Amino acid sequence: MKNYTAYNNVIIACDFSSAERTYDFLKSFGDMRPYLKIGMELFYAEGPKIVRELKDMGFPLFLDLKLHDIPNTVKKAMAVLSSLDVDMCNLHAAGTIDMMKAAIEGLTRSDGTRPLLLAVTQLTSTSEERMQKELLISCKMSEVVTHYALNAMQAGLDGVVCSPLEAQIVKQKCGQKFLTVTPGVRFAESAVNDQVRVTTPAMAHELGSDYIVVGRPVTAADNPQEAYIRCLKEFNNL
Repeated sequence: MKNYTAYNNVIIACDFSSAERTYDFLKSFGDMRPYLKIGMELFYAEGPKIVRELKDMGFPLFLDLKLHDIPNTVKKAMAVLSSLDVDMCNLHAAGTIDMMKAAIEGLTRSDGTRPLLLAVTQLTSTSEERMQKELLISCKMSEVVTHYALNAMQAGLDGVVCSPLEAQIVKQKCGQKFLTVTPGVRFAESAVNDQVRVTTPAMAHELGSDYIVVGRPVTAADNPQEAYIRCLKEFNNL
């Protein structure tokens, strides 16, 4: 089998409630080691142990806990997360530039290394109308996302989590090296579920996404490995 994971830019959202369900799901990948996202559900159920175990097995990991608190609290929390040796983690850009700078300080190890740090702009389940009515943010979605991205870049972060629909304008404002990690990706025939701002893997590539995060189209597939390889092929134009 071709080594599709060499592309390493499709992240599977392991939104499972237990280690048992996670490992059962991963059996379908055999020796493949796709990039995995551990979110709140799995981390709160199993704690740091699941992170260490998956890292020991050779999986690249995105720890998706979306920290958002006062700068000192986030700094201390990031210092703890840094010791888990994940490859990528995140926080909410709405926590301000000072919070993001504190996060960088906490995340950076004594040898100067650290995981990639991303700022969540607006969730892909949030529409522009809801953002304006419920969050009282009167600007357009694209303006809010790019403003948050510029704040994140100023704070020293590596990139943002945004919808694929905003990836292109983030690149235009922040430069090509500033990473865009984009959830809200579905196959053309898939249901969007609770997502609002969605695209296909191929469209996400065209719009400038560096990484895509894919959940149910892979985790709920009859053949997860086959669905994952399809994502890789479509996203990388293989």
